[in-house]
Parts: sequence; structure tokens; C-alpha cells
Amino acid sequence: IRKQFQRSLEKQKMKFMLKTKVVGVDTSGTGVKLTVEPAAGGDQTTLEADVVLVSAGRAPFTSGLGLDKIGVETDKVGRILVNDRFATNVAGVYAIGDVIPGPMLAHKAEEDGVACVEFIAGKHGHVDYDKVPGVVYTHPEVASVGKTEEQAKALGLNYRVGKFPFLANSRAKAIDNAEGIVKILADKETDKILGVHIMAPNAGELIHEAVLAINYDASSEDIARVCHAHPTMSEALKEAAMATYDKPIHI
Repeated sequence: IRKQFQRSLEKQKMKFMLKTKVVGVDTSGTGVKLTVEPAAGGDQTTLEADVVLVSAGRAPFTSGLGLDKIGVETDKVGRILVNDRFATNVAGVYAIGDVIPGPMLAHKAEEDGVACVEFIAGKHGHVDYDKVPGVVYTHPEVASVGKTEEQAKALGLNYRVGKFPFLANSRAKAIDNAEGIVKILADKETDKILGVHIMAPNAGELIHEAVLAINYDASSEDIARVCHAHPTMSEALKEAAMATYDKPIHI
């Protein structure tokens, strides 16, 4: 997915300088001049731009809240530490969202908030961060839920991979937007879906069928045996599921 995504963006005239670090910034003129060099060391080059976006990671914005005054425990990067009920070490103080460990995503924070209030009300709340979808809002989009292949390998899981390209999807071809692919990982023995990754113009919409499936511990065969309307982009997910446990029809 990453390789196809990068190629797609390069066709849109984006240039990638990987394994490169910024060693100097000059803002004395009307624009910005960056001095960069290979991360492993080497010759320096200069880039000139009107504007530079610095996006080198995110951090919780907890400074100035007075947490230290009431004794709320935080980690070394400032995240508020909570238990499985979103309670801090100080009675009556709860925390959710970007200021606690977990994915820094708006929809994750929303689920945190609902679950936290349910706990406070004496009810049961639950958020499984392994089943929270992520979306890259570009064109095409990239969306995923569950484990990546690298994570599956690191955990020593036996898995199968099913893929299906949108070039073989009739709706994608009809609307002249057939760049992309669906990739599914499933347990080799049980066929339980471990992760789903999609690159497509509307991947952020297509991913939710996979999110629902993963939340119900569905197998790839479960998705494959569900009737999908034709022609739709969603059929690519069905075909990838078929490729995971057996073989697709339209390729």
C-alpha cells in the first residue's frame, strides 16, 4: 500500500526526500531556505520555498493545566496516565482523547468520551484501540484498521494475504478512478480477519465495512459471502476477501 501510495503522489508531482534531515532554516528573506543533508551524513543541499510546514510528530497539549498542582500523574512526554476506566490517579479526575496514550484521532477521542461518561454513570464502556480505523485524507485516500503485515510478523502470527486491485473493479473503471488496491490479512488457521488496508479515492468510506467485520471477529469468508451491490467500489473488498480465503472471481 505504501509503495503504491507513494507512486501515486509522485505522479501528482510530489517529491519525496526520504532518510533526509533538516539542519538549518533561513527565514531572513521573503521566503524560507532549508538546508538538508542525508540522515546518515553527506553533502548538504538547499531548498527554497514560500512556506514550510513543520509536521514532525504530535505531542499532548497538557502544559498549563495545573495537573502537577493536584498531583495528576503524566508520562515523560506529558500524556495523562489513566486506567481502563479513564480515571487518573486523582479521585474524580478523568482524561480522554489526545492527552492520554492511544491513537491521536478525533473519532478515537469521541469514543473515549462516550465510554468515560458511561463509566462515570456506573455503566459499562469500552474502546478497543486495535479496532480504530485510520484514514489519510489525500487523493487517493489510504485507510486501515487492525494489524499491518509488519505487526503480524512481529507477533509471530500465521496469516494469509488477499489483494484485489481497483483496476479490476467495474465501478472504479466506469468513473475513471481505478487507482488503488484492497489488502486483507487473515489468520491462517481460523480465517479471522487481522487487518484491512485500502488505497482508493474513497477508502475512508470503504473501510467501515472492515471495521464492523473486525469488531465482530469476522472471517474473510464472512465478507466474501456477503452479497455486494454491482457495480460498486465495495465489491473490491469482497473480492479481496475471496482472495484471502480462496480466490477472487473477477481477476
